Amino acid sequence: MARLIKHATLVNEGKLYVSDLRIENQYIAEIGPDLSARPNETVIDAQGMWLMPGMIDDQVHFREPGLTHKGSIASESAAAAAGGITSFMEMPNVSPSTTTRQALADKQAIAQRDSVANYAFYLGATPDNLDEIKAVDPRQVCGVKVFMGASTGDLLVEHPAALEAIFRECPTLIATHCEQGSVIQQNNARIEQQYGTPQIIHHPMIRDDEACYQSSSYAVALAKKYRTQLHVLHLTTAKELSLFSTAPLAEKHITAEACVHHLWFNEQDYPALGNLIKCNPAIKAESDRLALLKALHDGRIDIIATDHAPHTWQEKNVPYPQAPAGLPLVEHALLTLMEQVKRGAMTLEQVVEKTAHNVATRFAIDKRGFLREGYFADLVLVDPNHATHVQHEQTRYLCKWSPFHGTTFSHQIRATFVNGAMVFDGDKVNTEHNAAQALRFNR
Repeated sequence: MARLIKHATLVNEGKLYVSDLRIENQYIAEIGPDLSARPNETVIDAQGMWLMPGMIDDQVHFREPGLTHKGSIASESAAAAAGGITSFMEMPNVSPSTTTRQALADKQAIAQRDSVANYAFYLGATPDNLDEIKAVDPRQVCGVKVFMGASTGDLLVEHPAALEAIFRECPTLIATHCEQGSVIQQNNARIEQQYGTPQIIHHPMIRDDEACYQSSSYAVALAKKYRTQLHVLHLTTAKELSLFSTAPLAEKHITAEACVHHLWFNEQDYPALGNLIKCNPAIKAESDRLALLKALHDGRIDIIATDHAPHTWQEKNVPYPQAPAGLPLVEHALLTLMEQVKRGAMTLEQVVEKTAHNVATRFAIDKRGFLREGYFADLVLVDPNHATHVQHEQTRYLCKWSPFHGTTFSHQIRATFVNGAMVFDGDKVNTEHNAAQALRFNR
């Protein structure tokens, strides 16, 4: 369906300007002032609203196919679309783990059938699947995920020889979870000796800055040694930021990411929210949160993502040591960033740069992430004049809870377009369009 969005304030490539935008056949057909409506064209008046490239979330866990009581590609991609996320890249630590090309193909088939947003998947590295890693097609897989020191199941890779081989031989981008397991174990033993059974307030002490730094510095050293394309996920500490460059993105082969919850919460939130904000790496001190925001400004952090993980309410409401780590975030991630803009912590241009432009550039995504004629019409329309109040029961996640319960955000997602189709109209998600596509990478 052809659409004409009128009078919107476009946020794109470092500029804000009022313009019209025409959508035809999945693509942005025309951008310009005072475009005339054509016969049978739907016109949307976006006066006073911001029109931006949809967020490309490079780190989610949608828990498909073996853990559907937590969520599915269908349920969580619908929530993502309602939050202005038009594309996602899903992690391999699901059940079963995505460690083979056949497992990748199986998830692609599920997404092709069920997803509301565009999709891509990581291959998970293990100590013994180097042949699978070397055989992946860089044009079809977003990257290879390496858990360097703290994971569950068969995805932990700690042995130096295995890590050296992966960093040397991987044909595409490597994304790492960096926490050093031996440091975590030592910290946990110390906390147990000092306090008894650890509690949630001890989480940032157990998974502290040293655990993060030892692992991330090792990853950076390996990437420098082998000139690996490395993307370090979810930084949480001021200490780690010294490892990363302020150079322009195009000049980097080592990049870094922050997640929305680490930019929003700090360790003072544990007493009130408890296990609901238990995540790995841990939410840490206010000084760390402020350092992350500063690094977004100076370019050391290139991308903002969610690390969405929809564990159930029942799973979270158990003693701290048994509670799973992770938060459901995709429905309100962009709204938290709009709030950061209102607070003066970020600019609109930076939000778009870190959630769309830089993701598309870093991962070499074909024709997405920018408002450009000839690009796919993956768009989000944000209304700064209407608020969004968050309640557990109103969320679109299968788990039906949010760490932002009770929060009123000062903005509203008014529409989300995926490949030109309006998949969210500000009220309902349209799951019948079948508009989503697999992301393709120009590598």
